[in-house]
Amino acid sequence: MSVERDAAISDRTRLDLQGDCGNCFGLCCVALPFAASSDFAADKAAGKPCTNLQQDFRCGIHTRLRERGYSGCTVYDCFGAGQKVSQVTFGGRDWRSAPDTARQMFDVFPVVRQLHELLWYLAEALALPAAGPLHAELRRVLDETERLAGQSPDALQDVDVAAHRQVVNVLLLRTSELVRAEVKDRSSEKPARPAKGGRGKRGPKIRPGADLTRADLFGASLKGAGLQGATLRGACLIAADLTGADLRTTDLIGVDCRDADLAGADLTGSFFLTQPQLNAAKGDAATKLPPSLTRPSHWAA
Repeated sequence: MSVERDAAISDRTRLDLQGDCGNCFGLCCVALPFAASSDFAADKAAGKPCTNLQQDFRCGIHTRLRERGYSGCTVYDCFGAGQKVSQVTFGGRDWRSAPDTARQMFDVFPVVRQLHELLWYLAEALALPAAGPLHAELRRVLDETERLAGQSPDALQDVDVAAHRQVVNVLLLRTSELVRAEVKDRSSEKPARPAKGGRGKRGPKIRPGADLTRADLFGASLKGAGLQGATLRGACLIAADLTGADLRTTDLIGVDCRDADLAGADLTGSFFLTQPQLNAAKGDAATKLPPSLTRPSHWAA
């Protein structure tokens, strides 16, 4: 199969993974729990509708979520699972008019959401030319993930998402190695140490292709850091200063970007980055993003 065909499959898959609230029964506003915190103004149990959810399944304060204390809602993305479960899995029957479906619908929604997130990563991997040797296997696992996500409600409740995630993760790790290989070959270059942060924490010495898997970089100063080709898989970058940082060809899967400052950072060519991660971070008009992602509306102009 050609590179162009794989890219087309990737684009089509990622298009299907865009949230469409107009065709969803407000599932993220009902199925998921949240606790009163800086992200949510009140407690809400799983399966209980948010008090802001209207009869038409729209949010009554959608344009004022941050000012009303619901910033957590603005960073959430279902990867298209909401409309999939609403319109396909349950055939357009909503939980209000068919209350007997409610419990199962709310149980199935997070399962499909996790599978759709895996589809996002697989589709992105399929679009990376450097991962060409893995494309056939990526297509096979992508097809299997789509099959799992398209099952009946009963079958979805029996899906072992953790086991499937392990299968996907092995492929994504191999993809990351291939994509970052060229940068890692330059790892003998002299590393630079980022400046000391406000909490007294210095970032690690950094060289191209650095392995910062699950690194604790909470509040670290990484201003202008050369992180190109690094792997930051599962790293904690909460409140880190990444202004002007070079994150090209960097593996950002699972990175906690809450309140990380990406102003002026270059993320072009970074991969396994998702919209929810960007939504949770801070940035500005000078932040360079991959073409598949959009600049959050709350970022500085």
